[in-house]
Amino acid sequence: QINLSVIRQYVDYLVSEQNVKNVFVNGTTGEGLSLSIQERKQLAEEWMCQGKDKLDHVIVHVGALSLPESQELARHAAAIGASGIAVIAPFFFKPSNKDELIAFLQKVASEAPAVPFYYYHIPPLTGVKIRVEELLDGIKERIPTFQGVKFSDKDLLDLAQCIHKNERKQLVFLYGVDEQLLSALAIGADGAVGSTYNYLGRKTNLMLQAFAKPDLALARKYQFLTGEFLNFVIKLGFGVAQTKAVMTFVSGIPMGPPRLPLVNASEEFIIKAKAKLDSIVWPDGN
Repeated sequence: QINLSVIRQYVDYLVSEQNVKNVFVNGTTGEGLSLSIQERKQLAEEWMCQGKDKLDHVIVHVGALSLPESQELARHAAAIGASGIAVIAPFFFKPSNKDELIAFLQKVASEAPAVPFYYYHIPPLTGVKIRVEELLDGIKERIPTFQGVKFSDKDLLDLAQCIHKNERKQLVFLYGVDEQLLSALAIGADGAVGSTYNYLGRKTNLMLQAFAKPDLALARKYQFLTGEFLNFVIKLGFGVAQTKAVMTFVSGIPMGPPRLPLVNASEEFIIKAKAKLDSIVWPDGN
C-alpha cells in the first residue's frame, strides 16, 4: 500500500541531506505504472503539499496505457499546480511511428494546456524505439507546451543529435542513465532525473559543480565511484525493489516493499550493497 505519512520526512531528507530540490513523482522508481489512478493522485497531492516552499519543481508522471486515464491524471496534475507533467510511451499496444506517438502525447498534453510537458523516453522498458531526434521534428507545432525529454536510454548519438538540433535552447534534455550522466553532460544535457539521486544526490551535485568549473578530473572521480557501486549491485541483480532497499538503509526512511510482480530485495543483497557503499571513499572525504 502507499504510505503517505513518510513523504514529509522524505522531502526534508532530500533537501537537507542530498541537496535535491526537484522531484519526479510516480515514475519508474516510484512504481507509478503499478499504482491505481487514485493512488497516483494521492501521491502527487502529498508531494505537492509537503514540497510547498521546500522544493523548486515537482514534475508528475501521468503516462498510462489508457489514454483517458492519462488525460485524467494530466488534468489532476494541472489542478494541483504541478511544475510539469511527463508521459511514457504506451507499451502494450505500441505506437509504430512518430506520428502515432505524437498523437497520443498531444491528446494528453492538451488536457493541461498551461503545464510544461515532457516526453519520458525509456525504450529498455517500453520497447518503443522511436528515436527522439526523429520525434522532435514538428512536435512543438503539435504540442505547444512541449518542454523537453527525460531521456533514459544509452543511445548518446540520439541524445547528441537532439541537443545539436536544439541550438536555440528552447528545450530541456534531462538524462536518466545515472552511470553515464557525465557523458551526457559533456554533449550538452541540461540535468538529470534518476533513482540514485535519492541517496547519492549530494555526490552527484558535487560532480555537477566540478563539471561546471570545469574540473573534469574531479567530475570523473565522482562518476567512476557512482559507476563502481552500480556495477557491483547490477551484478547482484538491481532493480526498483533493490533501489528501495538501498534508499531505506542510507536514509533511514522505510521505503517499504515493492508491489507484485516485483519482490523484496534479499537480506544478502542488502548486506553486500551496504558494505560496498560504505567502502567507497569519495573525493570530499565522506
